[in-house]
Amino acid sequence: MPRYSDRLQFALQMATRASELILQHYQVDGLLVESKSDESPVTVADKSAEQLMRQMLAEQYPEDGVLGEEFDDVPSRNSFRWILDPIDGTKAFIHGVPLFGTLIGVEHDGRMVAGVCRFPALHEVVYAADGEGCWWQIGQQSARRTAISQVTSIGSARLMFTEPTHWRTTGRFDSIVQVMDQVRIARGWGDCYGHAMVATGRAELAIDPLMSPWDIAALIPILREAGGCCTDWKGNETITGGDGVSFVPALRDSVISILSTAPALKK
Repeated sequence: MPRYSDRLQFALQMATRASELILQHYQVDGLLVESKSDESPVTVADKSAEQLMRQMLAEQYPEDGVLGEEFDDVPSRNSFRWILDPIDGTKAFIHGVPLFGTLIGVEHDGRMVAGVCRFPALHEVVYAADGEGCWWQIGQQSARRTAISQVTSIGSARLMFTEPTHWRTTGRFDSIVQVMDQVRIARGWGDCYGHAMVATGRAELAIDPLMSPWDIAALIPILREAGGCCTDWKGNETITGGDGVSFVPALRDSVISILSTAPALKK
Protein backbone atom coordinates (compact mmCIF):
# COMPACT_ATOMS: atom_id res chain seq x y z
CA MET A 1 0.00 0.00 0.00
CA PRO A 2 1.37 3.46 -0.87
CA ARG A 3 2.63 5.41 2.11
CA TYR A 4 -0.33 7.73 2.66
CA SER A 5 -3.21 5.62 1.37
CA ASP A 6 -4.59 4.80 4.81
CA ARG A 7 -4.87 8.42 5.85
CA LEU A 8 -6.27 9.43 2.46
CA GLN A 9 -9.01 6.82 2.72
CA PHE A 10 -9.80 7.95 6.24
CA ALA A 11 -9.93 11.57 5.06
CA LEU A 12 -12.48 10.55 2.43
CA GLN A 13 -14.57 8.86 5.12
CA MET A 14 -14.41 11.95 7.32
CA ALA A 15 -15.38 14.23 4.44
CA THR A 16 -18.39 12.04 3.65
CA ARG A 17 -19.56 12.02 7.27
CA ALA A 18 -19.03 15.78 7.59
CA SER A 19 -20.93 16.39 4.34
CA GLU A 20 -23.94 14.46 5.61
CA LEU A 21 -23.99 16.60 8.73
CA ILE A 22 -23.52 19.86 6.81
CA LEU A 23 -26.37 19.12 4.42
CA GLN A 24 -28.75 18.81 7.38
CA HIS A 25 -28.30 22.58 7.82
CA TYR A 26 -28.11 23.58 4.15
CA GLN A 27 -30.94 25.78 2.83
CA VAL A 28 -32.74 25.46 6.16
CA ASP A 29 -34.81 28.40 7.39
CA GLY A 30 -33.64 30.02 10.59
CA LEU A 31 -29.97 29.04 10.31
CA LEU A 32 -28.12 30.97 13.04
CA VAL A 33 -25.12 32.88 11.70
CA GLU A 34 -22.52 34.26 14.11
CA SER A 35 -19.58 36.59 13.44
CA LYS A 36 -16.05 35.63 14.47
CA SER A 37 -13.43 38.12 15.65
CA ASP A 38 -12.36 38.79 12.06
CA GLU A 39 -16.02 39.42 11.14
CA SER A 40 -16.20 36.28 8.98
CA PRO A 41 -19.37 34.22 9.44
CA VAL A 42 -19.65 30.87 11.19
CA THR A 43 -22.61 28.52 11.66
CA VAL A 44 -23.52 25.46 13.67
CA ALA A 45 -22.71 23.42 10.56
CA ASP A 46 -19.10 24.67 10.53
CA LYS A 47 -18.60 23.92 14.22
CA SER A 48 -20.41 20.59 14.30
CA ALA A 49 -18.62 19.26 11.21
CA GLU A 50 -15.21 20.12 12.61
CA GLN A 51 -16.08 18.58 15.98
CA LEU A 52 -17.14 15.39 14.21
CA MET A 53 -13.88 15.18 12.26
CA ARG A 54 -11.80 15.90 15.36
CA GLN A 55 -13.60 13.13 17.25
CA MET A 56 -12.99 10.66 14.41
CA LEU A 57 -9.30 11.60 14.33
CA ALA A 58 -8.93 11.27 18.09
CA GLU A 59 -10.21 7.71 17.84
CA GLN A 60 -8.33 6.64 14.72
CA TYR A 61 -5.07 8.62 14.90
CA PRO A 62 -4.67 9.84 18.49
CA GLU A 63 -0.99 10.71 18.03
CA ASP A 64 -1.61 12.99 15.02
CA GLY A 65 -1.88 16.75 15.40
CA VAL A 66 -4.90 18.77 14.29
CA LEU A 67 -5.14 22.35 13.03
CA GLY A 68 -8.66 23.53 12.31
CA GLU A 69 -10.46 26.75 11.56
CA GLU A 70 -12.94 26.69 14.43
CA PHE A 71 -11.18 25.17 17.47
CA ASP A 72 -7.83 25.08 19.25
CA ASP A 73 -4.81 23.28 17.85
CA VAL A 74 -3.93 19.76 18.93
CA PRO A 75 -0.11 19.31 18.95
CA SER A 76 1.28 16.40 17.00
CA ARG A 77 3.02 13.64 18.94
CA ASN A 78 4.43 12.18 15.74
CA SER A 79 5.22 13.67 12.32
CA PHE A 80 1.61 13.92 11.09
CA ARG A 81 -0.87 16.78 11.29
CA TRP A 82 -4.39 17.13 9.89
CA ILE A 83 -5.56 20.54 8.68
CA LEU A 84 -9.33 20.99 8.58
CA ASP A 85 -11.72 23.50 7.06
CA PRO A 86 -15.25 22.14 7.61
CA ILE A 87 -16.89 24.65 5.25
CA ASP A 88 -14.67 26.61 2.90
CA GLY A 89 -17.06 29.19 1.50
CA THR A 90 -19.35 29.70 4.48
CA LYS A 91 -20.90 32.75 2.78
CA ALA A 92 -21.88 30.59 -0.18
CA PHE A 93 -23.29 27.97 2.21
CA ILE A 94 -25.34 30.56 4.09
CA HIS A 95 -26.86 31.94 0.90
CA GLY A 96 -27.71 28.56 -0.62
CA VAL A 97 -24.97 28.60 -3.27
CA PRO A 98 -23.67 25.03 -3.73
CA LEU A 99 -20.00 25.87 -4.35
CA PHE A 100 -18.79 25.48 -0.74
CA GLY A 101 -16.50 22.62 0.19
CA THR A 102 -15.05 20.57 3.03
CA LEU A 103 -11.25 20.60 3.01
CA ILE A 104 -9.01 18.04 4.71
CA GLY A 105 -5.24 18.16 4.36
CA VAL A 106 -2.62 15.74 5.68
CA GLU A 107 0.80 17.12 6.54
CA HIS A 108 3.85 14.92 7.16
CA ASP A 109 7.12 16.40 8.36
CA GLY A 110 5.98 19.85 7.25
CA ARG A 111 4.97 18.79 3.73
CA MET A 112 1.38 18.53 2.52
CA VAL A 113 1.09 14.94 1.31
CA ALA A 114 -2.65 14.32 0.86
CA GLY A 115 -5.79 16.35 0.40
CA VAL A 116 -9.54 15.97 0.03
CA CYS A 117 -11.94 18.60 -1.26
CA ARG A 118 -15.57 17.48 -1.07
CA PHE A 119 -18.50 19.58 -2.29
CA PRO A 120 -21.47 18.36 -0.21
CA ALA A 121 -24.23 20.07 -2.20
CA LEU A 122 -22.75 18.99 -5.55
CA HIS A 123 -21.97 15.42 -4.43
CA GLU A 124 -18.47 15.75 -5.87
CA VAL A 125 -15.04 15.08 -4.41
CA VAL A 126 -11.51 15.76 -5.64
CA TYR A 127 -8.65 14.07 -3.79
CA ALA A 128 -4.99 13.14 -4.02
CA ALA A 129 -1.99 11.74 -2.17
CA ASP A 130 1.70 11.85 -3.00
CA GLY A 131 2.48 9.55 -5.90
CA GLU A 132 -1.12 8.38 -6.34
CA GLY A 133 -2.45 10.95 -8.78
CA CYS A 134 -5.44 13.25 -8.49
CA TRP A 135 -8.94 11.77 -8.61
CA TRP A 136 -12.39 13.23 -9.24
CA GLN A 137 -15.67 11.52 -8.38
CA ILE A 138 -19.14 12.84 -9.19
CA GLY A 139 -22.09 11.29 -7.39
CA GLN A 140 -22.08 7.50 -7.64
CA GLN A 141 -19.89 7.43 -10.73
CA SER A 142 -16.55 5.69 -10.51
CA ALA A 143 -13.68 7.98 -9.55
CA ARG A 144 -11.54 8.93 -12.51
CA ARG A 145 -8.02 10.26 -12.65
CA THR A 146 -7.96 13.93 -13.53
CA ALA A 147 -5.37 16.44 -14.62
CA ILE A 148 -4.85 20.09 -15.47
CA SER A 149 -5.68 21.51 -18.89
CA GLN A 150 -3.09 21.75 -21.65
CA VAL A 151 -3.50 25.51 -22.17
CA THR A 152 -0.11 27.21 -22.31
CA SER A 153 -1.02 30.82 -23.09
CA ILE A 154 -2.39 33.28 -20.55
CA GLY A 155 -4.45 34.78 -23.36
CA SER A 156 -6.38 31.50 -23.56
CA ALA A 157 -6.66 30.96 -19.82
CA ARG A 158 -9.77 30.83 -17.64
CA LEU A 159 -9.44 32.64 -14.30
CA MET A 160 -11.46 31.95 -11.15
CA PHE A 161 -11.49 34.38 -8.22
CA THR A 162 -13.29 34.96 -4.92
CA GLU A 163 -15.28 38.06 -3.97
CA PRO A 164 -13.78 41.37 -5.17
CA THR A 165 -14.11 43.01 -1.73
CA HIS A 166 -11.13 40.96 -0.54
CA TRP A 167 -9.00 42.47 -3.27
CA ARG A 168 -9.94 45.99 -2.23
CA THR A 169 -9.60 45.50 1.54
CA THR A 170 -6.12 44.03 1.10
CA GLY A 171 -5.05 46.84 -1.22
CA ARG A 172 -4.36 44.38 -4.04
CA PHE A 173 -7.11 45.19 -6.51
CA ASP A 174 -4.64 46.27 -9.21
CA SER A 175 -3.16 42.77 -9.26
CA ILE A 176 -6.38 41.02 -10.19
CA VAL A 177 -7.13 43.68 -12.81
CA GLN A 178 -3.73 43.06 -14.41
CA VAL A 179 -4.41 39.34 -14.64
CA MET A 180 -8.00 39.86 -15.84
CA ASP A 181 -6.75 42.08 -18.64
CA GLN A 182 -4.70 39.18 -20.01
CA VAL A 183 -6.92 36.10 -19.67
CA ARG A 184 -9.66 34.90 -22.00
CA ILE A 185 -12.38 34.67 -19.36
CA ALA A 186 -12.71 35.52 -15.65
CA ARG A 187 -15.45 34.29 -13.34
CA GLY A 188 -16.14 34.64 -9.62
CA TRP A 189 -16.41 30.92 -8.91
CA GLY A 190 -14.24 31.25 -5.86
CA ASP A 191 -13.15 29.60 -2.65
CA CYS A 192 -12.02 26.00 -3.04
CA TYR A 193 -14.31 25.40 -6.02
CA GLY A 194 -12.22 27.62 -8.28
CA HIS A 195 -9.03 25.80 -7.31
CA ALA A 196 -10.70 22.41 -7.87
CA MET A 197 -11.62 23.60 -11.35
CA VAL A 198 -7.93 24.08 -12.10
CA ALA A 199 -7.14 20.58 -10.80
CA THR A 200 -9.85 19.07 -13.00
CA GLY A 201 -8.89 20.91 -16.18
CA ARG A 202 -11.85 23.30 -16.28
CA ALA A 203 -9.79 26.42 -15.56
CA GLU A 204 -6.14 27.42 -15.64
CA LEU A 205 -5.97 29.98 -12.81
CA ALA A 206 -7.59 30.49 -9.40
CA ILE A 207 -6.36 33.41 -7.29
CA ASP A 208 -7.13 34.45 -3.71
CA PRO A 209 -5.61 37.47 -1.91
CA LEU A 210 -6.39 36.00 1.52
CA MET A 211 -5.86 32.35 2.44
CA SER A 212 -5.41 30.82 5.88
CA PRO A 213 -3.53 27.53 6.31
CA TRP A 214 -6.80 25.55 6.37
CA ASP A 215 -7.92 27.23 3.12
CA ILE A 216 -4.91 26.11 1.10
CA ALA A 217 -3.49 23.00 2.81
CA ALA A 218 -5.64 20.36 1.08
CA LEU A 219 -5.32 22.09 -2.29
CA ILE A 220 -1.52 21.88 -2.47
CA PRO A 221 -1.24 18.07 -2.94
CA ILE A 222 -4.38 18.01 -5.09
CA LEU A 223 -2.93 20.51 -7.58
CA ARG A 224 0.51 18.93 -7.44
CA GLU A 225 -0.80 15.45 -8.26
CA ALA A 226 -3.00 16.87 -11.05
CA GLY A 227 0.14 18.28 -12.69
CA GLY A 228 -0.41 21.85 -11.56
CA CYS A 229 0.81 24.10 -8.77
CA CYS A 230 -0.76 25.71 -5.71
CA THR A 231 1.52 28.29 -4.11
CA ASP A 232 1.51 31.64 -2.41
CA TRP A 233 1.87 34.75 -4.55
CA LYS A 234 5.66 34.50 -4.45
CA GLY A 235 5.56 31.02 -5.93
CA ASN A 236 6.32 29.13 -2.71
CA GLU A 237 4.47 25.92 -1.86
CA THR A 238 3.49 26.90 1.68
CA ILE A 239 0.39 27.02 3.85
CA THR A 240 1.51 30.16 5.68
CA GLY A 241 1.95 32.65 2.84
CA GLY A 242 -1.38 34.36 3.56
CA ASP A 243 -2.52 34.25 -0.07
CA GLY A 244 -2.75 31.63 -2.80
CA VAL A 245 -2.84 30.87 -6.49
CA SER A 246 -3.44 27.63 -8.39
CA PHE A 247 -2.19 27.47 -11.96
CA VAL A 248 -0.97 25.30 -14.80
CA PRO A 249 2.86 25.34 -14.84
CA ALA A 250 3.04 27.03 -18.25
CA LEU A 251 1.55 30.18 -16.70
CA ARG A 252 3.83 30.32 -13.64
CA ASP A 253 6.20 33.04 -14.87
CA SER A 254 3.53 35.36 -16.25
CA VAL A 255 1.25 35.08 -13.21
CA ILE A 256 3.83 35.08 -10.42
CA SER A 257 5.58 38.09 -11.99
CA ILE A 258 2.35 40.06 -11.51
CA LEU A 259 1.36 38.73 -8.10
CA SER A 260 4.82 38.81 -6.50
CA THR A 261 5.02 42.57 -6.98
CA ALA A 262 1.66 43.20 -5.31
CA PRO A 263 1.59 45.28 -2.10
CA ALA A 264 2.10 43.38 1.13
CA LEU A 265 -1.05 42.10 2.80
CA LYS A 266 -2.84 44.67 4.92
CA LYS A 267 -3.34 43.22 8.37
